[in-house]
Amino acid sequence: MLIRRAPRFTSNDVTDETLYWNRREWIAAAAATLALLPGEGAAAAPAGPPLKAARNEGLSLKEPPTKFDAATTYNNFYEFGVNKDDPARLAHTLRPRPWAVQVDGLVHTPKTFDVDELIRLHPPEERVYALRCVEAWSMVIPWIGFPLGALLRRVEPTGQAKYVEFTTLLDPNQFPAQRRGFFGFSSLDWPYVEGLRLDEAMHPLTLVTVGMYGQVLPNQNGAPLRVVVPWKYGFKSAKSIVRIRLVAEEPKTAWNKAAAQEYGFYSNVNPEVSHPRWSQATERRIGEFRRRPTLMFNGYADQVAHLYAGMNLKALY
Repeated sequence: MLIRRAPRFTSNDVTDETLYWNRREWIAAAAATLALLPGEGAAAAPAGPPLKAARNEGLSLKEPPTKFDAATTYNNFYEFGVNKDDPARLAHTLRPRPWAVQVDGLVHTPKTFDVDELIRLHPPEERVYALRCVEAWSMVIPWIGFPLGALLRRVEPTGQAKYVEFTTLLDPNQFPAQRRGFFGFSSLDWPYVEGLRLDEAMHPLTLVTVGMYGQVLPNQNGAPLRVVVPWKYGFKSAKSIVRIRLVAEEPKTAWNKAAAQEYGFYSNVNPEVSHPRWSQATERRIGEFRRRPTLMFNGYADQVAHLYAGMNLKALY
């Protein structure tokens, strides 16, 4: 994977850091709750409406967040192309409203949710914020979301459900890279499919994410909703989801089908397991020059290591 240095930004390019880390401002009125400065994000997708979230101290990091412009212009979203700047450049074609998400499969009460209904069902105090995410680089992003487990409990999984499968929208009119004539077309089998084991999906760190930096998700970051699984590599966090299906067998996921020797089903952040073409022992935080050691489970080992007790994580990568 070609890693390109993110563009440089000045201190004027991002909301002042104190807005993100002052707890009282997070739980005050909407205008004081992570509202972006006028014009913020103009270089990427137009800023969406403010979206409130109370800071969850148990899940939040104490690290400074990645600058907004970096987080919205240096992305992997292969439905828009294979280059890191393709999503911000092309994501205006995505229409994130109206949007429905079908939740079905091995459940007692399948249901289709409107995305705004989902947001209303999970008030600000249920939303959490600021998780690390890692691909070949890393960021700290103030996500706004709620536990996926809360949504799955609404549809009542049956005893046969063992896995959760996520499917991204299939629409070449909105996702240009799904057209076979598109320059830079990837070899992925559309639609993009990802999956988790049910216990992973029910973990409180696994989020249905509907916003970031105090606003609804920009198109290039997975609007209108995505999952965020912070102890796994970023491609496990499916974007622009239209279906969440509970199944008995391990889902056939997009990258695993494309290159099983490189992208295993679990894809836990593990510095001891190298990608066939590069080491994963270190990572580069966007905005920093020096590389830093990669942390096991991306620093969330205390919370999630028990999910993999007794497993050979080098074989089940």
